Amino acid sequence: MSVSLLLSCLSIIGASAFVLGRTRAAALSGGRSSAMHSRLGYHGAYAAIWAVLPALALICAWLVISPQVIDDVVVKSFPEEVKSLPEAELNLSYGVVRSIAHGMRLLDNQELAAVAAGSADLQLMLAQKGVPLAVRPTGYMVDAANKYNGMRHVSRVIMSAAAIILSVLCAIYGLRAIAPRFRARNRVEQVILGGLIVASSIAVLTTLGIAASMLSEAARFFNMVPAGEFFFGTVWDPRFTGAGAQTTGTFGLIPLLAGTLYISLVAMLVAVPVGLFAAIYMAEYASARVRSIAKPMLEVLAGIPTIVYGFFALVTVGPFLRDISADINGLLTGSYASFIEAQSVLTAGFVMGVMLIPYVSSLSDDIIMAVPRSLRDGSLGLGATRSETVKRVLLPAALPGIVGALLMTASRALGETMIVVLAAGVAARMQFNPFEPMTTVTVKIVNQLTGDLEFTSPQTLVAFALGITLFCLTLCLNVYALYIVRRYREQYE
Repeated sequence: MSVSLLLSCLSIIGASAFVLGRTRAAALSGGRSSAMHSRLGYHGAYAAIWAVLPALALICAWLVISPQVIDDVVVKSFPEEVKSLPEAELNLSYGVVRSIAHGMRLLDNQELAAVAAGSADLQLMLAQKGVPLAVRPTGYMVDAANKYNGMRHVSRVIMSAAAIILSVLCAIYGLRAIAPRFRARNRVEQVILGGLIVASSIAVLTTLGIAASMLSEAARFFNMVPAGEFFFGTVWDPRFTGAGAQTTGTFGLIPLLAGTLYISLVAMLVAVPVGLFAAIYMAEYASARVRSIAKPMLEVLAGIPTIVYGFFALVTVGPFLRDISADINGLLTGSYASFIEAQSVLTAGFVMGVMLIPYVSSLSDDIIMAVPRSLRDGSLGLGATRSETVKRVLLPAALPGIVGALLMTASRALGETMIVVLAAGVAARMQFNPFEPMTTVTVKIVNQLTGDLEFTSPQTLVAFALGITLFCLTLCLNVYALYIVRRYREQYE
């Protein structure tokens, strides 16, 4: 039985347990709801929880443990000469076995019989099914694949039977616990509270896991390259070691950090005025009809993939700025040489700013709309104009939230990759001319991890050092934004 079908069966058992639990509670109450400690729905939910949660826990544990057991048994069935191979070659052989096992599940009975009789080319047959094999299958590989499929089938059957039996038994237990004074509501709310704690812990644990994984690899990098050379170096030239080469290159963070901050600054200079003015217009000046149309259309920008923005910068914005700079230069000096390159800080910053407009406008609009209506009415009642009310009442009241929103938007700009790759290039340079190309930390992370590489050299491990630096930078921005919001938040009663 597949996992999806098994989950459907558990859902049916859980729904049945809910109905039976509610019916049993109604029967015990004798038509008087006050006779029961909890409402009828809580009793039904208690029985449904017992019917579903233990079985789900069993399935999750089984799906984690069973593949490891099957892998060990299948590997032990390999011939001795195969098991004596290096670990990398042994893992490659086992990967081929798993591919063969997956492909054989796609064959019909006639094809399987032809494979068993040896009258068919298994490699060609699996390739036709969309399962290409890097090597020609040998006898022990086919036997191991059959063993793998057999154990997997037996494991799924036992798991399905055990989960359904456990679900039914636990549902019976939950139904038997229902009584007039049984505190079903308290038990159900404890389960819900536990689920909420688990859900909130996932984000925290994920953040800690990301930080720990990057720190462990970054520590290996700093064992090879001094931290001072990385954080204060002004030259980025990570040379991949070639044949007979001894140099590892230089890993200066300053050019990448300067490019990241420079492009993000240009983007914020574009996004903040446009987004903030759009938020003020929609919150205070636009009619309900205009707002209902303009706000969703503006927020559509947030749903466009960043690679599309990159194409827009590469095909439209970059050439436009290059050509118009050539025209301006020709009118002023007579030389039609362009002073703005197609790939430049200005191109990347402008397009990235357009991408950030909906973030600024949507957050700022929500913050401005949260200002109490009484402040607007009081200001207008005292004779202030609409613009004076916005400047002297609404914006000061909403300023802490707006500042926090802008800082969070800046952290989003720091992590952008695709727009910079296509619009600003990949050259790590120290310069302050916005009309020339620069690059960012995220672009170099992609560059260092492109290709089939092992994490054993500083050229690849530097990506983790760059990642932890960017992680700390954006984390500090987000923490500071939360501090600003909480420190200067106005309380209105």
